[in-house]
Amino acid sequence: MNPTINPVQQVDQAFIYIIGISFVLLILITGVMIYFAFRYHHRRHPVPSDIRGSWKLELVWTVVPTLIALSMFVVGWNAYTGLRNAPADAMEIEVIAQQFSFIFIYPEDKESEGELVVPLGKSIKLKITSDDVLHGFFVPAFRIKVDAVPGLNTYAWFLADKTGTYDILCTEYCGAGHADMTGTLRIVPESEYRQWVESDDDEEEESDEETDDEQTDDENDG
Repeated sequence: MNPTINPVQQVDQAFIYIIGISFVLLILITGVMIYFAFRYHHRRHPVPSDIRGSWKLELVWTVVPTLIALSMFVVGWNAYTGLRNAPADAMEIEVIAQQFSFIFIYPEDKESEGELVVPLGKSIKLKITSDDVLHGFFVPAFRIKVDAVPGLNTYAWFLADKTGTYDILCTEYCGAGHADMTGTLRIVPESEYRQWVESDDDEEEESDEETDDEQTDDENDG
């Protein structure tokens, strides 16, 4: 069984690679410009040199930048496909955006609002849509940013590889309460996740039983 590749690492590697090459090119080009400014200053060369074209030089500065650009594309493409190709065995959770909160529906038919709880070590596929207007689902720690569009189902996935609490933000202006449309991603051990699901179910059952008892008492009193 092949280990699941964390797309966060691929995205970070792509950024580091592109920024690194950009800095190297910046330093080289700036260095050459400064050298030429001193080397060919008009006081040293009052008569301009007659420089003819060189096909070898032109070939180099055509091929090398092309290869660099292609390498950036390959690295970026690998990061993009890593974010889009969710593992087949990923745990699927529905995400419904609404003004001004996120609703999460779990495979166990459980719902939570504003807090996404997932088990450690699982690949999580989020099936995202909107119930009213355009929203943006953004989890910076896992490099996820997907639009939530009314009537359209989109998705994103991440590998829950470490326990902790992470921010969830809406990145599209969706109304007066947009700034307050935040949430929390909580990654917990498998046992704690199961306990969380079951304990909430028990609380709901107890609440339903209390409601039924109150209704029965009211009917008896009547």
